[in-house]
Amino acid sequence: MKNYPSLIAKTLGIAEQYVKNTLDLLESGATIPFISRYRKENTGSLDEVQITEIRDLYEKWVELDKRRGVILDSIEEQGKLTPELAQKINNAQAMSELEDLYLPYRPKRKTRATVAIDKGLEPLAIIVYEQKQIQLYQIAKQYIDVDKGVDSAEDALQGARDIIAEWVCEDIKVREKVRDTFAKFSIIHSKVAKGKEEAGNKFNIYFDSKELLCKAPSHRILAMFRGEEEGFLRLTIEPDTEKTVAMIKKMVLKGYNSCCEQVSIAIDDSYKRLLQPQMETEMQKIFKEKADKEAISVFGTNLRQLLMAAPLGQKTTLAIDPGFRTGCKIVVLSKQGQLLAHDVIFPHPPEPNYKHASDTLRNLVEKFEVEAIAIGNGTAGRETETFVRYIPFSHSVTIVMVNESGASIYSASEIARQEFPDYDVTVRGAVSIGRRLMDPLAELVKIDPKSIGVGQYQHDVNQQWLQKNLQEVVESCVNRVGVELNTASAALLSYVSGVGPALAKNIVEYRNANGVFKNRNALKKVPRFGDKAFEQAAGFLRIHGAQNPLDDSAVHPESYHVVEDMANRLSTTISELIKSETLRKQIQLRDFITEKTGLPTLQDIMQELAKPGRDPREQFEEFEFDRTINSINDVTVGMQVPGIITNITKFGCFVDIGVHTEGLVHISQLANHYIENPNDVVKLHQKVWVKVTDVDLIRKRISLTMR
Repeated sequence: MKNYPSLIAKTLGIAEQYVKNTLDLLESGATIPFISRYRKENTGSLDEVQITEIRDLYEKWVELDKRRGVILDSIEEQGKLTPELAQKINNAQAMSELEDLYLPYRPKRKTRATVAIDKGLEPLAIIVYEQKQIQLYQIAKQYIDVDKGVDSAEDALQGARDIIAEWVCEDIKVREKVRDTFAKFSIIHSKVAKGKEEAGNKFNIYFDSKELLCKAPSHRILAMFRGEEEGFLRLTIEPDTEKTVAMIKKMVLKGYNSCCEQVSIAIDDSYKRLLQPQMETEMQKIFKEKADKEAISVFGTNLRQLLMAAPLGQKTTLAIDPGFRTGCKIVVLSKQGQLLAHDVIFPHPPEPNYKHASDTLRNLVEKFEVEAIAIGNGTAGRETETFVRYIPFSHSVTIVMVNESGASIYSASEIARQEFPDYDVTVRGAVSIGRRLMDPLAELVKIDPKSIGVGQYQHDVNQQWLQKNLQEVVESCVNRVGVELNTASAALLSYVSGVGPALAKNIVEYRNANGVFKNRNALKKVPRFGDKAFEQAAGFLRIHGAQNPLDDSAVHPESYHVVEDMANRLSTTISELIKSETLRKQIQLRDFITEKTGLPTLQDIMQELAKPGRDPREQFEEFEFDRTINSINDVTVGMQVPGIITNITKFGCFVDIGVHTEGLVHISQLANHYIENPNDVVKLHQKVWVKVTDVDLIRKRISLTMR
């Protein structure tokens, strides 16, 4: 199974040559963002999703072949590898098929079947399994051996049945049929564990629930598995027993004689003792993995939308981390996000000082010419927003509530300590809130994606898969937006294609020691920043105000000569070419096609010349919550209010309406028509109008509708 490109090409419907080129690039160390953006001629313009699918399928087949080799070696060592069996193993295209073929040869611990074989009962089992018309008990008596513990014909037949039960369990066709039946028709039944009714009340909807496993949504599967893991629930996964056993008997039984009767009893035992538990475990694994992948996909989609949220941009910003008893921590940040000032005000009970708080804010706004105020949406957030909006500032100031999820994680992190070694966590937290408004992407990369709070059952899913997926989402977003080389933090630079944490640290240290980078080529002076790293990273790094305007664009340095050639043929400069649409329209792309530079690259170059270094994120829009509501007690059924979508799950989305309790819009309430995936109609940070349909003050739950 070595022709991976052919196999992957057939599976994904992509030309084999493009698959091969993609795998070659990945093997050479090229990153997915780089391949997608700068090697379109090699891949037929495959996007990041397609390249990721190629990589994942390749890894899957490599893993399958590794296991195939182990199995072949094991069976050969036993002297049992026939040409027919080797061919079946080599043709297997699924791990379950491989393991089924290996099952009869897998080294076993002591089982009822192995005990019976040790007693010399395998020949009797063979006779019985042939299911011919014979004098069964007369033959069985021949296998009585008191010394081996076979005291009667019934003992001998019991041993034969134990052996046959294992044969039935290991029969490839039986396992395939039973596995298919379990996958399609299993009912997952959840019951409360004895004596756990009160302690496990949060799982009460699963205390006696049944549903078709293959139709159960991922969030319910993960919830039930969590309940079982925590000891509150007991789960069973099984199709109709009678029908399943009858199906097996139809496949195995050959008639209605005494031998068939023994085989029938063995089948009952095989299903109950071996097949059912094995398949239940297998279904748990399969559907847990499926639920994990769906949940991780939702998390990834939400994270992408959050990272790609519209930035306010480079504006002098005052940020407030609100609080009641401990006061509101305030900081002023420069247009580049540098800390200019910090203070604490007490505008709220228990010991409010409204005048001092108001005067402090007015003075800071005027002194530093503050253009925007970012207010964290945690405790005292709405109260602080209300207070700030009534302050008569000397000039217009944009006031924005900012989601502060993860700010406390950042403030206590090593990154924060390195950035602000002389300030405590309260100042760092306020800085994070302000920077998050200015550039969400640049600030959120400093926080473990799992701590940002946009996931679904994130602690229940495969953590290795989750980490890998989220890291790739962050890398994709960072490289899609591009990074300003002379201001980016090491945390942000580490996600640039081909860079990583070590090189990011070297870049920052070089920048601190030698001043700003004047051009991209200067990157090669950074320690350990070799040609490969330059190839992978240069196109995603921007230098604002560079002498060569292409250094502030997504045009890769390897293509600078193409743009220079365009400018020379028009007897102009690169700067003029960027400024003049009239000049660009005179360019005939076919005149610049070469063996290395094809039409896709030329088209990308022209787009960049039209808008060099353009930010793909949306424009920032101001938003304000309903001023008449500040807590859940102010919310009433029928009320229509503005809100911001803060999290999206498979069962709906959560909306912040400014009362510290996020409301749920169930998937059935998202639109006037049926939808299967909430992400089809809403996105993270979307501003929406919602109607309140229910308020549960005791459980602090708000139900909303967008219909």
